[in-house]
Amino acid sequence: METESSMPSTGSEVPLLPARMVNEFAYCPRLAYFEWVDGEFADNADTAEGRFHHRRVDQAPARKARTTDEKESGERTIHQRSVWLSSERLGVTAKIDLVEVEGNVVVPVDYKRGKRPHTAQGAWEPERVQLCVQGLLLKEQGYTCDRGVLYFVGSRERVEVLFDDELTARTIELVEGMRMVTQAALAPPPLVESPKCPRCSLVGLCLPDEVGWLRTPREGEEPALRKLVPTNDDALPLHVQTPGAKLAKDGDCLKVKDRDEVIGEARLVETSQVVLYGAVQVSTQVVQELCKRGIPLVYCSSGGWFYGMTTGLLHKHVELRRRQYAVAADAERCLVLARRFVQAKISNSRTFLRRNHHAAPETVIQDLKRDHVQAGEAGSLASLLGIEGTAARRYFSEFSGMLKEAEPGARFDFDGRNRRPPRDPVNAMLSLLYSMLAREWTVTLQTVGLDPYLGFYHQPRYGRPALALDMMEEFRPLIADSAVLTAINNGEIHVNDWIERMGSVTLTPEGRRRLIETYERRMSQEITHPVFGYQISYRRVLEVQARLLGRYLLGEIPEFPAFTTR
Repeated sequence: METESSMPSTGSEVPLLPARMVNEFAYCPRLAYFEWVDGEFADNADTAEGRFHHRRVDQAPARKARTTDEKESGERTIHQRSVWLSSERLGVTAKIDLVEVEGNVVVPVDYKRGKRPHTAQGAWEPERVQLCVQGLLLKEQGYTCDRGVLYFVGSRERVEVLFDDELTARTIELVEGMRMVTQAALAPPPLVESPKCPRCSLVGLCLPDEVGWLRTPREGEEPALRKLVPTNDDALPLHVQTPGAKLAKDGDCLKVKDRDEVIGEARLVETSQVVLYGAVQVSTQVVQELCKRGIPLVYCSSGGWFYGMTTGLLHKHVELRRRQYAVAADAERCLVLARRFVQAKISNSRTFLRRNHHAAPETVIQDLKRDHVQAGEAGSLASLLGIEGTAARRYFSEFSGMLKEAEPGARFDFDGRNRRPPRDPVNAMLSLLYSMLAREWTVTLQTVGLDPYLGFYHQPRYGRPALALDMMEEFRPLIADSAVLTAINNGEIHVNDWIERMGSVTLTPEGRRRLIETYERRMSQEITHPVFGYQISYRRVLEVQARLLGRYLLGEIPEFPAFTTR
């Protein structure tokens, strides 16, 4: 019998299906596809608890097989932990938690978190199927195996599962079904209003309710009516901008040191990305740990200009990128998406102006409304670009009317948008936050499997994250402009928080730190989603929008829903 330390290798080009994946397929084919084909995984309380209860088994491979006293028959029971078996013929592999051996009769034991479910068959089908796969593998090795045991840690109960003809046939059917699904280009459709979804660790990636809400109902099918509940991610970015600081790993924490003094720290589990500004040093151990956990390490100039990032392996979803490239090569479909981006930006700019400028000229408001209509009728990307530019000039012509004098002498003058370099403090703040928003979108798009450098509205240019710029258009007024207004009107940015040099303006390190704090507060602010109606943070909105774009490109939803506030 092979143990984990001598796990068999195969020369087959077709990867063997793990028994755990067959379990997931029986539970939800879409979940199995995401985990096995796309390589997606996310933790929740259930998965973390499951790993905790498996700690004894996972630490046991180095132990020798344990025997119990001889029974009346004279045979001894051997307990072998962490047994790894594979079968080319069956096309499956499994790591068995425990195998109890009596002579030539073996019984696989699979540990499960939680309490035993009170069902007619003693356990749910996915658990019984996973155990049956283990039994088939043991039979393949020549052992007699007609039953297995599920041990539920929560209630400390053993449930015996017979490997009868019905369960064996069902197990083989699911193995073959999963093999067919893994060879498909697209994931199976999401479950419809299933009670399984809310507790699934990948519900935030799958978006079953959101896709069901946006999908056109088939003939005779009722639209999704279940109240949508968003998934939340409590992880936050870690910004390090102290010149000469060093970022090191200490257990499960990241520590920022200035010389020998610890000036900041963050738990890895609570960190969504690490952003380094300027001359900040980082250890190899930190880079490796961040790659292993899928946490992006982002490099920026001291002024906030985005250089690039280090991530783990490239996302496995090749089909999603292939669809993205195909749509990007289709001028008509590019125009459809570009219209949505620009219309949403104009609509949000108009709403933002009406909310914050109490004396905004009605002519400007009406002109922006006409620009919105014209953007939806634009016949080319060139004409759409002209409409967007006109709307932006109208919007920024009234931007100064939203600024207040929070302290004596701290009046922030603004006479239109300028950049490269920005020539006044307001433009310096806008440029910094636009750069941060573009970086945020670049990280998000790459995380979900899209290519951030190939867009539909912004044309490809060396080093320019065109798709990130596309996606951030509708969020410029909602996030960046709003954060600038908050920082100025609440007195968070002062008159001595910027430096003027040769006609350009830049923020001081302290001013930049406070502006970044304002931006992060805005990203964490919860709002009512205009389409789904649930409370959700802007940080989570960005990921939902990116994944919905993916669902649109893959054909799961008929239209990409732009994000506009009322």
